[in-house]
Amino acid sequence: MRTAYNEKLAALSEELAEMSQMAGEAMKKATTALLEGDLDLAEEVISSDTKIDALRSQAEEQAFGLLALQAPVAGDLRSVIAAIHSAGDLERMGDLALHVAKAARRRHPAKVLPEDVAPYFAEMGRVALDLAQDARQVILTRDVELAFTMESDDDAMDDLHRHLFTLLLSKDWPSGVAPAIDVTLLGRFYERFADHAVAVARRVVFMVTGKMPNTPEA
Repeated sequence: MRTAYNEKLAALSEELAEMSQMAGEAMKKATTALLEGDLDLAEEVISSDTKIDALRSQAEEQAFGLLALQAPVAGDLRSVIAAIHSAGDLERMGDLALHVAKAARRRHPAKVLPEDVAPYFAEMGRVALDLAQDARQVILTRDVELAFTMESDDDAMDDLHRHLFTLLLSKDWPSGVAPAIDVTLLGRFYERFADHAVAVARRVVFMVTGKMPNTPEA
């Protein structure tokens, strides 16, 4: 009985890890579509989003099944609850990559980004992919130290996002209102992607230790 239960928990973790991998790859492709005006790549991201949605439904169904049929307690209960919340975060990461791809498609054949901000989005795409890959590793290994190191990458994403606003608010911004709106929205998509990846890592810390990071002692 216990062996079967552990196998189901392991299968659930594998599904979450696959979602993280897919979300990272989606954001990588969406970033390339954004920077290069690649319509085919944007369409690929858009059409593949349903696969991440389906995995979330599947993961939640399995998690609720474990709650209903096994009545887990203590660490097992934390694992199931964390998995349910993580599935939502991971699906949202996929949705944010979808938004980036849709922006690239909407402006095609023109490129969305002014040349002076394109390098920032290239770097934000790199950080987003790193975070998704780290989240996958944390899910599979329950590596608490790696989970904590993800905070520094999230800080790097926040710094990039803040610097974008510095450029947008500068009196020397040369590109007009419409590109400024695009840059503002797109920057927010990348920032939120990073936040959701870190949220997944924090839930793994909760699963392992019983406490969410930054939670004060009682």
